[in-house]
Amino acid sequence: MSIDIQSTVKNLHPLEVRIILSYKKGDELTVEKVEKDLDFKPGNGNQALSWLAGKGIVAETSRRTDVFFELTDLGREWKEKGSPEERIIELVRIKAAGGTATGLRLPDLAANLGLENKDVGSAFGSLSKLGVLALDGEKKVLVAMGADQLENGRPVKGAAAEHFAVIRSLLDKAAGAAGSLLAESSLSAAEKAAMGGIAKKRGAADAPFRQQDRETVVFGFTADAEPVAAALKAAGITGDEVGSLTTEMLETGSWKGKTFRSYSVNTPPTRLIVGRTNAYAKFLEDVKDKLSSLGFEEFDGPLVETEFWNSDALFMPQFHSARDIHDVYHIADPEKAKSIEEPWLSNVAAAHENGGKTGSRGWNYNFDREFTRRLILRSQGTVLSAKTLPKAKIPGKYFGIVRCFRYDKVDATHLSDFYQTEGIVLGEDVNLRTLLGMLEMFAREVAGAEEVKYVPGYFPFTEPSVEVHIKHPVLGWFELGGSGIFRPEVTASLGVNVPVAAWGIGIDRMAMMALGINDIREMFSYDIENVRLRRTVTQAAPR
Repeated sequence: MSIDIQSTVKNLHPLEVRIILSYKKGDELTVEKVEKDLDFKPGNGNQALSWLAGKGIVAETSRRTDVFFELTDLGREWKEKGSPEERIIELVRIKAAGGTATGLRLPDLAANLGLENKDVGSAFGSLSKLGVLALDGEKKVLVAMGADQLENGRPVKGAAAEHFAVIRSLLDKAAGAAGSLLAESSLSAAEKAAMGGIAKKRGAADAPFRQQDRETVVFGFTADAEPVAAALKAAGITGDEVGSLTTEMLETGSWKGKTFRSYSVNTPPTRLIVGRTNAYAKFLEDVKDKLSSLGFEEFDGPLVETEFWNSDALFMPQFHSARDIHDVYHIADPEKAKSIEEPWLSNVAAAHENGGKTGSRGWNYNFDREFTRRLILRSQGTVLSAKTLPKAKIPGKYFGIVRCFRYDKVDATHLSDFYQTEGIVLGEDVNLRTLLGMLEMFAREVAGAEEVKYVPGYFPFTEPSVEVHIKHPVLGWFELGGSGIFRPEVTASLGVNVPVAAWGIGIDRMAMMALGINDIREMFSYDIENVRLRRTVTQAAPR
């Protein structure tokens, strides 16, 4: 035998016992099956199978990944009110009244339908590609599709009609499905293609469907399971043993006739371990000390910001694809700030619409002063750099250790909330060489990287833009952060007329390198032993 049967039997949890006695060799065991068959609480099946696998009684036999699509709150709104494309067509049909001209521009569509500019822009782009709508020379919406393809203003044939039929079919199916979930395997080829354009894995708050990848692990009994089961039956262990004697059981006498789990009085007591400073917290303090010693002044600000400071003040257009870089968390109550400070609001609005006094032509659209007041959790540290510019000293150097929130897929180098070290340097003599020198300092002196490289980047608010990459001994090359020289549309709108070098660097990633960590999640581990070990072996960071 590969295991000690008697010792194993003594150390089995009742959940494990019930699984061993309820199934036989050859049965396929999954978390969902075990929890359903044995009426386990959610999570108990995973615990029990993991324990049994650790004891060598079950082993993984296979695993598969199934894809599901869940209807979101936005999807339910689409089901009830129609998709933005459907609602736009209905509005255009009414306004056109049999002709092709509507007299409406894209912002007018947004105002009439209560939609955001970016949603209207995306929907119109889709309708334009399908040949349903177009813009005339005055940027007014008109019907582009022939009368033979329309019925009551709606497409009834061709790719446009098929597109709307498939989307409506998906919404109806999901609304009637258990848990509002659709399995990818149940979709037709056309439905899968359509779902690819309306489902998101992350940032699904602005998508009608959320994609979920579910991995199912299948276990089977090993050769050791049968003798363990026999030993359990011989000992009269059923898995229904009581784990603790309560006051209520003593008062009512319900303990009589019960079988209790055995406990060892020789088990050593819990260790007493003195407290230590968390290694990552210590790293952040050391970075602050280092930057302060270099003459930088620290800035800080609230976690909740407006779209104005988070994006608009940084010359990110309100319904441009560049906005998708930041999948933000919206605040439910209150939804919007009462006001935005002047003259910055007017300056920034002018920069977006026509360039204002920045020497730029701007983005040439109507800046939405309502949208800009929307409250969000800040998605980047650069928001604090923007808020610092109007009151910054020239020359001056500023930095912040900033917690940010962005809907992101969690993996070895990404988290959904993270810290950035954000900073700006203002002065007549500031240039790209100044910026590269600071990035080199961060990469080598703070992160402890030995190999550093610079890669051209794109950010709406800097030109030129540079990404700094470092080489991790295990994970290889990864981006440390972005940087650049603020565009005049940013600085001039906020009252600054000298060059400003800016950077936003993932300090979590710098800590990975400096602390010798191979997975960013280890820095926020629930495994206290790992945290204690990390502090023991890492006494001095950064260098």
